[in-house]
Amino acid sequence: MEKTVKNESNHGYPGLLIAIEGTDGAGRTTHIEQLRNWLAIEGYGAVISEWKTSKLIAKAIDQAKERNLLHAYTFSLLYASDFADRLEQVIIPALKAGLIVLTDRYTYTAYSRDVVRGVSPEWIRKLYDFAPRPDLVFYLKKPVEVLLKRIIGSSGLDYYESGRDIGLSTDFYESFKIYQRKLLAEYSKMEKEFEFETLDGTLQIETVQNKMRKKVKELLDSGIIN
Repeated sequence: MEKTVKNESNHGYPGLLIAIEGTDGAGRTTHIEQLRNWLAIEGYGAVISEWKTSKLIAKAIDQAKERNLLHAYTFSLLYASDFADRLEQVIIPALKAGLIVLTDRYTYTAYSRDVVRGVSPEWIRKLYDFAPRPDLVFYLKKPVEVLLKRIIGSSGLDYYESGRDIGLSTDFYESFKIYQRKLLAEYSKMEKEFEFETLDGTLQIETVQNKMRKKVKELLDSGIIN
């Protein structure tokens, strides 16, 4: 029988909300899958919600990207709509059911990349002020050079994730490095404010995963679970 979460979380729902943040190539997907598998073995029901996976909005975002129609504030509003739909359809129902929700990116992604694109920090915070506060936020941090090697070796350089849409450089590699450095700078500003559990993403996967599990177990052992 799956264990459920008591109503002692940051957001007032019976479930537990854990966010995993980091730029492209930081290893979020790998760790979130491993974390869910571990939680299942421990007897906890866990649900994953990924950035830009709303059945209502995701296709519209892809179409706008293909046509290069995403300007800074349009970019923000579309992704906020995606988040709001997932919140209503997936995240909150799971939290109400006492499940553990693992999010692959959270509002902090918007706080970083939208600001880098020129959006007002105050405006973007207000846009997402409806978002529940996570109980735990892991931030996977990797140097730009490491991120670049990983991206080239896997999916390749994406137009938007390289910051080409905001004219940082005509060279894909240089644009990627400038954009990622700017994102990392924004994340650094948020580490203390939002109490990130910052993890060195250059360490072995097993090492990072063990650190994550230890923090999650501490939270679960604190009496938040039935």
